[in-house]
Amino acid sequence: MSEFTYMALYYGLPMLALIITSLAQLFITGNYSKYKQVPAYSNKRGCEVARQILDKHGLKKVKVEQVSGNLTDHYDPTTKVVRLSDDIYSGTSIAAVSVAAHECGHAIQDKVSYTPMRIRAKLVPVVNFSTKFGYIVIMIGLILGALKLATIGLILLLTMLLFQLVTLPVEFDASRRGKIELDELHILNSSEQQGAAKMLRAAAFTYVASVLSTLLEILRFALMIFARNDDK
Repeated sequence: MSEFTYMALYYGLPMLALIITSLAQLFITGNYSKYKQVPAYSNKRGCEVARQILDKHGLKKVKVEQVSGNLTDHYDPTTKVVRLSDDIYSGTSIAAVSVAAHECGHAIQDKVSYTPMRIRAKLVPVVNFSTKFGYIVIMIGLILGALKLATIGLILLLTMLLFQLVTLPVEFDASRRGKIELDELHILNSSEQQGAAKMLRAAAFTYVASVLSTLLEILRFALMIFARNDDK
């Protein structure tokens, strides 16, 4: 590989990753801001929608709690709690009810032992370790010229990529389940469903962007390792 090609890839890959993640963030922020201003005809708050969906599926023990922040909504499978950010918890917009339904989709996945969700849960401790030490191991290996050690660090980062890949079906499926609930419970009418689909699709794109960004980062480190190997 020529030095020009190496430098172009070395600096170009992280730049491309930055562009992808920035576009994904703009995409979700723009759609969220748009549909946050559009009230749903049912006039139900996000917390009410969440409670209705959970009760429908016999998940009465799953709590719905308010959490501070913006787009900090999530389902905690360890404590069985759906946490909704301030605007989602109290809001009656298309965005509010859509996000609430999405998080309830995760609770339903938990109830039915959705396989990708179970796999992701088992990967969490491995990913926490690999994220913490993967980059360190690679850099130590490159500095010391210990390419086998750097390769081990690269493998650790691959577990992070695997985790993100498993996350994709979990998130897409949660949105699918959420949209079904919004339709069956008549929370949104047909035209509002289209807006909800656009917003949830934008949110899913951020996970796709994370996968691409991590893949490019791994390719960059692989390039550095292979380049060092060629110099030997």
